[in-house]
Amino acid sequence: MWPFRKAETRIATSDPYLGEFLGARWQARADIEKASGHAVAHRCISVIAENLASVPLKVYRKTEDGGREAATDHPLYSVLHDETAPGLTAFEAREMMLASALTYGNAYSKIERNGRGQVTALRPLLSPSMTVERLATGRLRYKHALPDGGTEVLLQDEVLHIRYRTKDGVLGLSPIQIAAAAFGLALAQQDQAGAAAENAFRPAGALVFPDKLATAGKEDVLAKFKARFIGTLKANEVMILDGGAKFETFQFNSKDSEFLESRKLSNLDICRVFGVPPSVAGITDDATYSNIGEESRALVQRCLAPWARRVEMAMQIALLSPEARKTFFVEHDLAGLLRGDLASRYTAYRVGREGGWLSSNEIRAFENMSKIDGGDTYVEPLNMGVLGGANDNRAKIEDAA
Repeated sequence: MWPFRKAETRIATSDPYLGEFLGARWQARADIEKASGHAVAHRCISVIAENLASVPLKVYRKTEDGGREAATDHPLYSVLHDETAPGLTAFEAREMMLASALTYGNAYSKIERNGRGQVTALRPLLSPSMTVERLATGRLRYKHALPDGGTEVLLQDEVLHIRYRTKDGVLGLSPIQIAAAAFGLALAQQDQAGAAAENAFRPAGALVFPDKLATAGKEDVLAKFKARFIGTLKANEVMILDGGAKFETFQFNSKDSEFLESRKLSNLDICRVFGVPPSVAGITDDATYSNIGEESRALVQRCLAPWARRVEMAMQIALLSPEARKTFFVEHDLAGLLRGDLASRYTAYRVGREGGWLSSNEIRAFENMSKIDGGDTYVEPLNMGVLGGANDNRAKIEDAA
């Protein structure tokens, strides 16, 4: 039957990588590698990854009195606190995984265990080389593309997978792809500024001739003009125009078009995407002595704390068995990032000491000092005690005297 027609099959997908591979274009499109190299984006990623990797990450054991203690004898303690893999420090491995999750939305590490099933090492894997699929059983299977062209298949129990926001519980979404509009605009402005810098920010203009030129003549003149005067190293060349030609500049600059203000707004948008306060990312236009301290605390409470919880939960599920999770748990110590200045800390210590809930040795431990004899005792203010127990309190004071 004429005309012959083929049935068209279309597949709906929201995978940004597949769209980029097929050449799809939409209003907001940002390349992940290029966007992560943007100055503000790079700083935001570095701030989160470096700060969270620098705080202690420990395995704790639950005690019978409802407290906890560091489980230094657990094999996982050394993996998370000292050396994650042979030749790879815990700081480097955690920084790499966090940067990967912030950039690609996913971070992977291969889990190595001993004969007893205990974790002995974590080897970070490159996110672009990983493929994840859900099996019929509901479990996940990971395929790792090796540098030699081979493929390594790993099961769910063999991989530590940290995800950013996810829609299907399998793969996390990249913050850069979620906010592609903000990053696309910032990169376009960056490219525009770079193009202007190539010509030393000299304004564009027009060569005006008194007589009409042939088409070939126009192209020849334009080519010679670009070869001679366009470029940073040629910005100060002297032009000699004959035949009545004139060079007239277009008086539009970055300030008139508010280009610089637009770039500042794009930089703030990138900070909003990662949840990093502007002053922490190096944008100090509206920074003061007081609000910088508040923004530093906001970084810990609103940005680092959720990321710390995301990492902790992923590690507990992947690295500890259901039976072990009844006794052990993994947690970051963010207290060091919330410490105030010396005067504020000592004021808080005095309140705790005089209130009776801090001992001298506990205070010295906060300041990384060694214990002292008799420093484990607690004091009780004379104007505080059990209601109706004034006689008992007076007897205790007399006995102590």
